[in-house]
Amino acid sequence: MGIGSKIASIVFRANELFSAAIVVGILGHFLSIVDDANGSANGKVVYAMVIASLALLFSIVLMVPLWCTFRAFPLDFIMFLCWMVAFALLVNLTGTNACSSNWYYSYWGYNWGRYYRTPVVTSASVINNAGCADWRCVLAFSFISSMFWLASSLLVRHSTEYLINNAEFTI
Repeated sequence: MGIGSKIASIVFRANELFSAAIVVGILGHFLSIVDDANGSANGKVVYAMVIASLALLFSIVLMVPLWCTFRAFPLDFIMFLCWMVAFALLVNLTGTNACSSNWYYSYWGYNWGRYYRTPVVTSASVINNAGCADWRCVLAFSFISSMFWLASSLLVRHSTEYLINNAEFTI
């Protein structure tokens, strides 16, 4: 295995870690707000939070380029699939409308702006774009993280094949 593959692996793992940390931070803050409002957590948001937490754990464990981390390409590909499912579920909540969808106004924006403290919210225009940048950030970094897991899977798979094909066995 070349030094370039090891450096690329560390860079991919670091980006996986940072992307997952951003998603965990924003979704954790949001779920804390929902808990303060005595609301129920959306299952799709909880799923994304779980996948991001697992990604944090796995990216930290696999960060050091040991020989066993280059055999973890099935885990990398599984994490890629899990991130893509999480991304698709989150996009499905708002569709193409993003910050102007009904779900956004009635759940994310309502809770993010802490409008549960006011007695009556008369329209969606009152909620406006509370937390819109954070919602888009969650969507973006969940997709970015999935791409780094895929890249890591392909890099590790290629490196493993290289090691197997160029191994010298002596008895």
